[in-house]
Amino acid sequence: MGKFIYEGSVRVEIEDRALAHLQVVISNKLRRGEAFQFTWRDDASVGDGRTSVWMHAHASLVFKYYGSRTPAVNPAWLDALAYTANSTSGLHLVSEPAHNGADETAEVVP
Repeated sequence: MGKFIYEGSVRVEIEDRALAHLQVVISNKLRRGEAFQFTWRDDASVGDGRTSVWMHAHASLVFKYYGSRTPAVNPAWLDALAYTANSTSGLHLVSEPAHNGADETAEVVP
């Protein structure tokens, strides 16, 4: 389980593989100067609601991984996440779709 930390105070635990894919999508949008909303469901231990943050180029973001191995990238999942990030509701975690690409060993390069 990794952590996404926004502005030093908003924290959420996200599985390392999902976090790596979110990092790529977030980094790509911010690199292009695109601000957007990122929303996730909160764990029952913190209220079982939702949290939304406004992602922008000047926000302080930390992606903390607990595993030592870099997960392989699933391009189909990146596309699905990017699609939500470009929608009016903003980025949110969706289930990983099947990937039938030839390169199953590609590593995440944020």
